[in-house]
Amino acid sequence: MAIEGPLRELGIHDVFQLLDLSRKTGALRVTSELRNDEGNVLFDGGKVIHASIRSNPTSIERILRQAGKIGDADLAAADDLTNGSGMGLGDRLVMARVITQRELERQLRMAIENVVFELMSWREGFFSFEEQSVSNVQVDARIRISTESLLMEGARRIDEWSRIADKVPSLSVVPTLAPVDGERASVLDLLPHEWEVLMMIDGERDLRGIAGSLGSSEFEIAKIAYGLLSTGVVAIRQADRPSQRTLKAITDSQTAMAAAHEALAGGRVEDALSSARVALAADSGSTDARLLVAKALSKLSRYPEAVDELRRAVQADPLTPEVHLDLGYAAIRVGDFANARASFEHFLRLLPSSHEMAHVRASLDLLTRLQHLLEARADV
Repeated sequence: MAIEGPLRELGIHDVFQLLDLSRKTGALRVTSELRNDEGNVLFDGGKVIHASIRSNPTSIERILRQAGKIGDADLAAADDLTNGSGMGLGDRLVMARVITQRELERQLRMAIENVVFELMSWREGFFSFEEQSVSNVQVDARIRISTESLLMEGARRIDEWSRIADKVPSLSVVPTLAPVDGERASVLDLLPHEWEVLMMIDGERDLRGIAGSLGSSEFEIAKIAYGLLSTGVVAIRQADRPSQRTLKAITDSQTAMAAAHEALAGGRVEDALSSARVALAADSGSTDARLLVAKALSKLSRYPEAVDELRRAVQADPLTPEVHLDLGYAAIRVGDFANARASFEHFLRLLPSSHEMAHVRASLDLLTRLQHLLEARADV
């Protein structure tokens, strides 16, 4: 049975409460046109076992990378344990002793909570819940969070945010060290978690960046910042606004991107490539522009060049799923099956619930069979 409706009639808090009280099992989808965003939450017997949001895709790899808990060498160590075991990445990282089970669960729980609390702040949009089995959903570490505890914590956070908002209006503010005289410095008495935050202040990172670097809850970091502000240890400022030159470059890049998309849709691939290169020149850090360049090169059958562009994109932005997906297919075109396999596996780790999942898994199966045929042929 489907349960659906606009959030203006039944708030997200009430939706969660309803699913908790009725011990529902299935998937909740929440969409917001205003935010151009979508959230998904899985329930098992009324408890939350997974949550993700489109604007900030979550996967175990992404969560642990952002928290500074793993690197490429750790992933390689976990990959060595695959061998058809069927274990998820989290279990393999624990088995490889890269991370403890307790820390893995702590990080995943924190990621789920952040998504749920973000959804609880939505006042407009549409929700739909479909009852379905979740037994076949791969959820590493088997997190199960009481919905009642989430609702209570959500209400507490809303209440506390209203109290600290006068000093910490948002997570985008940048903390700076406040000037203190010698007498004040000599009596500075901070708790360990306050010292951790203080040591991360460099005048450039905002509170969200500090939370990510420390692997801590954004809400907890905001509370610590409020305390440091109240005692005069730090000051805050809004993040620097981009210069006029930067704004013009971004505008030029966006205009060129729009032209590239239009040309590609109209079959004018050379024009699309030219416009995409203009967009990339105007904003060299744009992953979208580099992806568009690679797509145009692929349509022109210039696969080696497309692979080169996508590899640069991976180096600059290893956490965008589409980069790995496109690189996987481009690598197949140039016969680089090992990199194709690695790219597809990275894509599945970053976006395990993608609608492309079945197609990518089928491609991996075909790659495996092809590699076996080539190995058998080499032995003849």
